[in-house]
Amino acid sequence: MRRAHTVDQVRRAEDAVLARVPEGALMQRAAHGLAVAIADLLGGVYGRDVLLLVGSGDNGGDALYAGAALARRGARVQAVLLSETVHAGGLAALKAGYGEVVAAPDARRPDVLVDGIVGIGGRPGLRPDAAAALALFDSVPVVAVDVPSGVGVDTGELDGPHVRADVTVTFGTHKICHLVDPAAQACGVVTLVDLELPLPPAPIEALQAADVAALLPRPEAAAHKYTRGVVGVSAGSDAYPGAAVLCTSGAAGGLAGMVRYVGAAVDAVRARHPGVVVGEGRVQAWVVGSGGHDQAEAALARALEDGVPTVVDADALAHLPPAGTGDLVLTPHAGELASLLGVDRAEVEAAQLAHARAAAERFGAVVLLKGRHSITARPDGRARVTTSGLPWLAVAGAGDVLAGVVGALLAAGLDPFDAASVGSWLHGAAAVQAGGGGPVTPEAVADAIGAVVGDLLG
Repeated sequence: MRRAHTVDQVRRAEDAVLARVPEGALMQRAAHGLAVAIADLLGGVYGRDVLLLVGSGDNGGDALYAGAALARRGARVQAVLLSETVHAGGLAALKAGYGEVVAAPDARRPDVLVDGIVGIGGRPGLRPDAAAALALFDSVPVVAVDVPSGVGVDTGELDGPHVRADVTVTFGTHKICHLVDPAAQACGVVTLVDLELPLPPAPIEALQAADVAALLPRPEAAAHKYTRGVVGVSAGSDAYPGAAVLCTSGAAGGLAGMVRYVGAAVDAVRARHPGVVVGEGRVQAWVVGSGGHDQAEAALARALEDGVPTVVDADALAHLPPAGTGDLVLTPHAGELASLLGVDRAEVEAAQLAHARAAAERFGAVVLLKGRHSITARPDGRARVTTSGLPWLAVAGAGDVLAGVVGALLAAGLDPFDAASVGSWLHGAAAVQAGGGGPVTPEAVADAIGAVVGDLLG
């Protein structure tokens, strides 16, 4: 599990460690990890040019100590101090290690720029002098210390100029900005240096393959199709029959024992999936709304009468009942979530975590906000971020497949939070497998679900 903690949680944990270890021990460990990561990025140290941009906080100290280590190994290290006060010990170490402090870097293009400008306590945005210093080196690879300076650490939001890193070396634990967009897009590849901090439970998580494997429902030796769960799909319409096919494709990936279809696209569904049962009957979960058009409201009402967990997608989102109606998983994209909350889409995209949490609280439901890093949020604020996908998954019909996958997991017995986050992870991993890292179709993503599950359980 990749866990992301808040600034306050990290500081409390660091204080607990600092009370029992020698002064400077944590910073030395962090700086060593930072120096190793820079060396790895450069493919060596001797003769390389390293430029440090150093602010007043501990991140600046980490950069200075790492710079000293690199200078001792033969790198040419220059530091530009962006504050009148910087970490004294780090500055002394850099000078003792033959690093240089300069008012401005010389004309030589550095091999790497180390961002030690602002730490985890900084506000979003950068001061003009820091932004100007960065602008001089916009084509140079950047390693950020702990977080890219200028991002919203606890929110994942951006507001003004900020560092866009190629690599971010973080310490102790991931921070929320490393997982949540749009700030996560500024982090590049994130490397974690373990500081053995006594951290509390994390408010934000990102499932990894082992976590998904542990959560997947497995059939018992004496299982049959009904004990494994029946998922009902009420999707598609005369206008959008393909949505029914794609939604049942996601549901029919083998995670549940049976798929039952009710809707206007019976012939299309039967042609693709002869094993899908057509017609009313008992189910353990419903998926409604994908391509539902003007039939979505009635379909949602019928599904809610059954009192079983329900995935509410696409057109059905406009007809949500009051909070507390049942175990619901809402699967909006940013535009649909904006409509639900009465805000502009740009507001949702700029503050994705905040809006996913707000919708989960308002509707008393699990909300799966689809995006590059999809967010699954519970009404109590706990959230999971999906990092398994790729940009090629942004294709029409992919959301219909996702709704079906989540519905199958609900029918198989997972709770709404686990079903949504596990389903989102599987959906992303299936896209990678189906396209080999390249373009994918929603049909191929659905077809790859079984292989992904097999790899996890193999």
